[in-house]
Amino acid sequence: MAAIRSSLPKNTEIELWWADEARIGQKNKITRRWARRGTRPSAPLDQRTMWAYIFGAICPKKGKGAGLVLPYCDTDAMNQHLLEISQAVDDGAHAVLILDQAGWHVTPKLSVPDNITLLFLPPRSPELNPVENVWQFMRDNWLSNRIFTDYEDIVAHCCVAWNKLVAQPWKIMSIGLREWAHRF
Repeated sequence: MAAIRSSLPKNTEIELWWADEARIGQKNKITRRWARRGTRPSAPLDQRTMWAYIFGAICPKKGKGAGLVLPYCDTDAMNQHLLEISQAVDDGAHAVLILDQAGWHVTPKLSVPDNITLLFLPPRSPELNPVENVWQFMRDNWLSNRIFTDYEDIVAHCCVAWNKLVAQPWKIMSIGLREWAHRF
Protein backbone atom coordinates (compact mmCIF):
# COMPACT_ATOMS: atom_id res chain seq x y z
CA MET A 1 0.00 0.00 0.00
CA ALA A 2 2.88 2.35 0.75
CA ALA A 3 4.21 1.94 -2.79
CA ILE A 4 0.78 2.66 -4.26
CA ARG A 5 0.29 5.71 -2.02
CA SER A 6 3.73 7.09 -2.95
CA SER A 7 2.92 6.82 -6.67
CA LEU A 8 -0.20 9.00 -6.31
CA PRO A 9 -0.45 12.77 -5.98
CA LYS A 10 -0.30 13.98 -2.39
CA ASN A 11 -3.61 13.86 -0.44
CA THR A 12 -5.30 11.56 -2.97
CA GLU A 13 -8.04 9.61 -1.23
CA ILE A 14 -7.63 5.84 -1.53
CA GLU A 15 -10.72 3.65 -1.68
CA LEU A 16 -10.22 -0.06 -0.92
CA TRP A 17 -12.34 -2.18 -3.25
CA TRP A 18 -12.64 -5.99 -3.22
CA ALA A 19 -13.71 -7.97 -6.28
CA ASP A 20 -14.64 -11.50 -7.25
CA GLU A 21 -16.97 -13.45 -9.52
CA ALA A 22 -19.78 -15.87 -8.69
CA ARG A 23 -21.39 -18.40 -10.99
CA ILE A 24 -25.15 -18.60 -10.52
CA GLY A 25 -27.23 -21.09 -12.39
CA GLN A 26 -29.60 -23.94 -12.69
CA LYS A 27 -27.43 -26.38 -10.74
CA ASN A 28 -27.88 -24.48 -7.51
CA LYS A 29 -27.30 -25.48 -3.92
CA ILE A 30 -29.90 -26.21 -1.31
CA THR A 31 -29.60 -23.96 1.74
CA ARG A 32 -31.10 -24.08 5.21
CA ARG A 33 -34.66 -22.90 5.73
CA TRP A 34 -36.81 -22.14 8.75
CA ALA A 35 -39.69 -24.57 9.08
CA ARG A 36 -42.21 -25.63 11.64
CA ARG A 37 -40.88 -28.46 13.82
CA GLY A 38 -41.81 -31.84 12.39
CA THR A 39 -42.17 -30.58 8.81
CA ARG A 40 -39.84 -30.80 5.85
CA PRO A 41 -40.07 -27.85 3.45
CA SER A 42 -39.60 -28.64 -0.21
CA ALA A 43 -36.26 -27.69 -1.73
CA PRO A 44 -36.25 -27.85 -5.50
CA LEU A 45 -33.10 -29.07 -7.24
CA ASP A 46 -32.29 -28.55 -10.91
CA GLN A 47 -29.72 -30.61 -12.80
CA ARG A 48 -29.56 -28.46 -15.93
CA THR A 49 -26.32 -26.56 -16.53
CA MET A 50 -27.12 -23.04 -17.70
CA TRP A 51 -25.53 -20.18 -15.71
CA ALA A 52 -24.40 -16.57 -15.62
CA TYR A 53 -21.60 -14.85 -13.75
CA ILE A 54 -21.95 -11.94 -11.35
CA PHE A 55 -18.82 -9.78 -11.44
CA GLY A 56 -19.05 -7.90 -8.18
CA ALA A 57 -16.88 -5.39 -6.36
CA ILE A 58 -17.52 -3.66 -3.06
CA CYS A 59 -16.00 -0.73 -1.20
CA PRO A 60 -17.09 -1.68 2.33
CA LYS A 61 -15.90 1.51 4.03
CA LYS A 62 -18.25 3.60 1.87
CA GLY A 63 -20.94 0.95 1.36
CA LYS A 64 -20.59 1.07 -2.42
CA GLY A 65 -20.79 -1.70 -4.99
CA ALA A 66 -20.24 -2.09 -8.72
CA GLY A 67 -21.34 -5.19 -10.56
CA LEU A 68 -22.25 -6.74 -13.86
CA VAL A 69 -24.05 -9.96 -14.79
CA LEU A 70 -22.33 -11.52 -17.79
CA PRO A 71 -22.48 -14.80 -19.72
CA TYR A 72 -18.73 -15.50 -19.59
CA CYS A 73 -15.89 -15.22 -17.11
CA ASP A 74 -12.93 -14.05 -19.19
CA THR A 75 -10.62 -11.10 -19.88
CA ASP A 76 -13.20 -9.15 -21.89
CA ALA A 77 -15.72 -9.50 -19.05
CA MET A 78 -13.09 -8.37 -16.54
CA ASN A 79 -12.30 -5.31 -18.67
CA GLN A 80 -15.99 -4.38 -18.64
CA HIS A 81 -16.06 -4.85 -14.88
CA LEU A 82 -13.01 -2.63 -14.39
CA LEU A 83 -14.77 0.15 -16.32
CA GLU A 84 -17.85 -0.27 -14.11
CA ILE A 85 -15.75 -0.03 -10.94
CA SER A 86 -13.86 2.97 -12.33
CA GLN A 87 -17.13 4.86 -12.72
CA ALA A 88 -18.12 4.11 -9.10
CA VAL A 89 -14.90 5.52 -7.61
CA ASP A 90 -15.35 9.02 -6.17
CA ASP A 91 -14.03 11.91 -8.26
CA GLY A 92 -10.42 12.62 -7.38
CA ALA A 93 -10.04 9.34 -5.48
CA HIS A 94 -8.00 6.30 -6.46
CA ALA A 95 -9.21 2.72 -6.02
CA VAL A 96 -7.00 -0.11 -4.88
CA LEU A 97 -8.83 -3.18 -6.17
CA ILE A 98 -7.97 -6.30 -4.18
CA LEU A 99 -8.68 -9.58 -5.93
CA ASP A 100 -7.47 -13.13 -6.36
CA GLN A 101 -5.01 -14.28 -9.01
CA ALA A 102 -7.45 -15.77 -11.52
CA GLY A 103 -6.09 -15.85 -15.07
CA TRP A 104 -8.39 -13.07 -16.28
CA HIS A 105 -7.18 -10.85 -13.37
CA VAL A 106 -3.46 -11.17 -14.02
CA THR A 107 -3.34 -11.19 -17.81
CA PRO A 108 -1.40 -8.37 -19.50
CA LYS A 109 -4.44 -8.00 -21.81
CA LEU A 110 -6.35 -6.17 -19.07
CA SER A 111 -7.05 -2.48 -19.63
CA VAL A 112 -6.85 -1.09 -16.10
CA PRO A 113 -8.33 2.43 -15.83
CA ASP A 114 -6.05 5.18 -14.50
CA ASN A 115 -8.00 5.54 -11.25
CA ILE A 116 -7.54 1.85 -10.29
CA THR A 117 -4.52 -0.11 -9.09
CA LEU A 118 -4.77 -3.89 -8.82
CA LEU A 119 -3.48 -5.59 -5.67
CA PHE A 120 -3.49 -9.39 -5.60
CA LEU A 121 -4.28 -11.66 -2.69
CA PRO A 122 -1.97 -14.58 -1.93
CA PRO A 123 -2.85 -17.84 -3.72
CA ARG A 124 -5.49 -20.08 -2.13
CA SER A 125 -6.76 -17.50 0.35
CA PRO A 126 -10.45 -16.83 -0.40
CA GLU A 127 -11.09 -16.20 3.31
CA LEU A 128 -9.31 -12.85 2.93
CA ASN A 129 -11.79 -11.58 0.32
CA PRO A 130 -15.04 -10.27 1.86
CA VAL A 131 -16.83 -10.60 -1.48
CA GLU A 132 -16.90 -14.35 -0.80
CA ASN A 133 -19.17 -13.52 2.16
CA VAL A 134 -21.32 -11.35 -0.12
CA TRP A 135 -21.86 -14.33 -2.45
CA GLN A 136 -22.81 -16.53 0.50
CA PHE A 137 -25.28 -13.91 1.77
CA MET A 138 -26.85 -13.44 -1.67
CA ARG A 139 -27.18 -17.17 -2.25
CA ASP A 140 -28.62 -17.83 1.21
CA ASN A 141 -31.15 -15.00 1.00
CA TRP A 142 -32.02 -14.31 -2.62
CA LEU A 143 -30.68 -16.91 -5.07
CA SER A 144 -31.09 -20.40 -3.60
CA ASN A 145 -33.89 -22.94 -3.34
CA ARG A 146 -35.36 -22.10 -6.73
CA ILE A 147 -35.58 -23.46 -10.26
CA PHE A 148 -34.57 -20.95 -12.92
CA THR A 149 -36.66 -21.36 -16.06
CA ASP A 150 -34.02 -20.20 -18.54
CA TYR A 151 -30.94 -18.00 -18.96
CA GLU A 152 -32.95 -14.77 -18.91
CA ASP A 153 -34.49 -15.83 -15.58
CA ILE A 154 -31.02 -16.43 -14.12
CA VAL A 155 -29.83 -13.00 -15.29
CA ALA A 156 -32.97 -11.31 -13.98
CA HIS A 157 -32.63 -12.88 -10.50
CA CYS A 158 -28.90 -12.06 -10.38
CA CYS A 159 -29.61 -8.43 -11.29
CA VAL A 160 -32.38 -8.14 -8.71
CA ALA A 161 -30.16 -9.66 -6.00
CA TRP A 162 -27.17 -7.43 -6.81
CA ASN A 163 -29.31 -4.28 -7.02
CA LYS A 164 -30.97 -5.19 -3.72
CA LEU A 165 -27.53 -5.47 -2.11
CA VAL A 166 -26.24 -2.18 -3.55
CA ALA A 167 -29.41 -0.40 -2.40
CA GLN A 168 -28.50 -1.35 1.18
CA PRO A 169 -25.04 0.15 1.81
CA TRP A 170 -25.20 -0.84 5.49
CA LYS A 171 -25.29 -4.51 4.37
CA ILE A 172 -22.15 -4.03 2.27
CA MET A 173 -20.48 -2.38 5.28
CA SER A 174 -21.65 -5.07 7.67
CA ILE A 175 -20.65 -8.02 5.49
CA GLY A 176 -17.50 -6.61 3.95
CA LEU A 177 -15.71 -4.30 6.36
CA ARG A 178 -12.41 -5.68 7.61
CA GLU A 179 -10.75 -3.34 10.11
CA TRP A 180 -7.34 -4.90 9.50
CA ALA A 181 -7.54 -3.87 5.84
CA HIS A 182 -7.95 -0.16 6.63
CA ARG A 183 -4.83 0.32 8.75
CA PHE A 184 -2.62 1.92 6.15
